[in-house]
Amino acid sequence: QLQLVESGGDLVQPGGSLRLSCVVSGFPDNYYAVAWFRQAPGKEREGVSCTPSNRNRTTYADSVKGRFTISRDNAKSTVYLQMDSLKPEEKAIYYCATRRTSFSFCNPDVSWYDTWGQGTQVTVSS
Repeated sequence: QLQLVESGGDLVQPGGSLRLSCVVSGFPDNYYAVAWFRQAPGKEREGVSCTPSNRNRTTYADSVKGRFTISRDNAKSTVYLQMDSLKPEEKAIYYCATRRTSFSFCNPDVSWYDTWGQGTQVTVSS
């Protein structure tokens, strides 16, 4: 059974940093892509970043390029999202999602993923 568990959400001041973790369990190997999404109150869920199975062709939303970094530790079945220089408007529930694939790319679209975690709350406020 596939399961994703996010952690690391917290209250942080503007300009601060957080590292989110997503532990993926249930896959027999590392051929899966993982993405981070976020959803603010009253807004649609949006793609933040994704990493394919081979970790080479990561993707970032324009709004987070240069501030967020996605990384993957296949030995721990964990994907991280390092978020720096956080802004108040980035307050949201952050979700990780996965899809089994051997493709060397990932898609930051919500519809591309079939298994989701429960989310972790990130609040950016002074």
